[in-house]
Amino acid sequence: MESVIDAVQLVDVGLYEIRNAWTLAARYGFSHYDSLIIAASLSAGCTTLYTEDMQHGQVIDDRLKLINPFLPATEQ
Repeated sequence: MESVIDAVQLVDVGLYEIRNAWTLAARYGFSHYDSLIIAASLSAGCTTLYTEDMQHGQVIDDRLKLINPFLPATEQ
C-alpha cells in the first residue's frame, strides 16, 4: 500500500471539494461520487482523468479532460 501512496498525489476531500462536487453534479449531471472524483482531480490540478464510466472526451471546467482508456483506437 505504501508504494501506491508514494506513486500518486493524494488529495483530501474536504468541504471545498464537497461543495464543488455539488456544483459539478448540478451542472453536468454526474452522480455524487463521480462528482467527488472530478472535484478532487480539479483540486489536484489534473488535466486528464482516466475513467470508463464517464463521457469520453468531455472537458470539465475547461481544465479536465475525461478519457476512457479502454476504448478501441478507432473510437478515440
